[in-house]
Amino acid sequence: MISGCASLLAAPSRPPGEIDPYNPPTLDVVANNHPEVILADPRVKVSFGPEQLVIKGGLQPSMVITKTGALVVQSQLPEHSIPVRRQSSHWAFGTVISRDSGATWTRIPLKAGENGLNMEGGAIQLRDGSLLALDTYVVPGERPGEGVGERYVSTDDWQTLQGPEKITLNLPGVNFLSSKDDMGRPHNAVRFHRRILELPNGDLLTTLYGWFEGDNEPAGYMPTMKKTRVVLMRSTNRGRHWVLVSTVAVDPKVGTEGFNEAVLGRVSSGPQAGRLICKMRTGREQREATSDDEGRTWTPAYPRVYADIDVYRTEKWAEMFRGAKDKKGQPIDNNPIELIGAVVDPDLLELRSGVMVATFGVRVPPRANWPRAEHPWNGSYVAVSLDHGATWSHVVRMTSGVLTTHYTAIEEMPQDNRIYFVYDLGDWRSGQGRSTYGRTLQIKVGAR
Repeated sequence: MISGCASLLAAPSRPPGEIDPYNPPTLDVVANNHPEVILADPRVKVSFGPEQLVIKGGLQPSMVITKTGALVVQSQLPEHSIPVRRQSSHWAFGTVISRDSGATWTRIPLKAGENGLNMEGGAIQLRDGSLLALDTYVVPGERPGEGVGERYVSTDDWQTLQGPEKITLNLPGVNFLSSKDDMGRPHNAVRFHRRILELPNGDLLTTLYGWFEGDNEPAGYMPTMKKTRVVLMRSTNRGRHWVLVSTVAVDPKVGTEGFNEAVLGRVSSGPQAGRLICKMRTGREQREATSDDEGRTWTPAYPRVYADIDVYRTEKWAEMFRGAKDKKGQPIDNNPIELIGAVVDPDLLELRSGVMVATFGVRVPPRANWPRAEHPWNGSYVAVSLDHGATWSHVVRMTSGVLTTHYTAIEEMPQDNRIYFVYDLGDWRSGQGRSTYGRTLQIKVGAR
């Protein structure tokens, strides 16, 4: 275990010639996005702040906002991570903080020789004020059915961050070695993802995705990658140890990827108070499941379609991609794996008012969208629910027809019904520039 407490505000020093991840050698991306309401609820009005550059060169952001309003955002950078024995992303990560609602951002340097926290695993401020974050990767422990993760803690509003601290997971039936990643490389880990919830009694819940006994169905577009499942984890000691509660969703016939990139939400009021909602990526449509017994049992995972954005309506983009080829040089015409739509990386948040907000990305198609991003469905979305997630009556397309990885994150700011929305522009290979941006959204709810 490596632990410690380092100042996060000092400027980093870099050897001559080393890439500065905050000023990468990529073209600037100028944001010029105009949100469009594609499904209107007359009770809902959403206003938008200006687009703010958060991390130059950043892709696929994660975020947490503290009670004082400090915004902490992390994104992938256009440079490789430091080689380590523990499973880690091949991309380095950059983290910034703003204490003035996104007007200015301060970089958070890493300790020398470390990759630091990969915040895709989730971060939360607990009721006592302490901040807890989980690294996304969980690697094999010493015994079968045991996983080892990393926890980080801040007790001073992210002025300093303590960690990593080794944590353990009870994962009966887990199979760390059954699959490669989506590029065909070894991936000897399962993944924490997205949101951590604190229950009224102080227990913590979160989701994890990966492979367990029997999960041997190949992913549609990568035979060496197996379809994943999503499970629910619970901790009674502030994240030091986690136990598997249940499988949220598994089905080898669903999607091209199984169930992954889950986000967990909890209804705190109304007739379904205490209900858990889990939204998941499948490689095609988004699916969700609910639980009314703190996650011991779940409904079958069912498709969630927002504003009639049906990823199976391939006729809406088939002609646009006539003659396009996949990475192997094969035409994607009539290819059921390539000429499809996909919903990715959902986020879900219950605001203090009880209003629920969801974000997600739509890829049209899921891989050919990067060479040709101009289809209007291709972009990032925000949806609002006034009935605790049962229906989503107000949907806004935040970016449309522009290059993006379609990953987003949302958190509520200290002002009620005011959220900060982060998203990226650009991709990994096009050379057309890449950056993480953010903007505020103010949601007002009134009578019809």
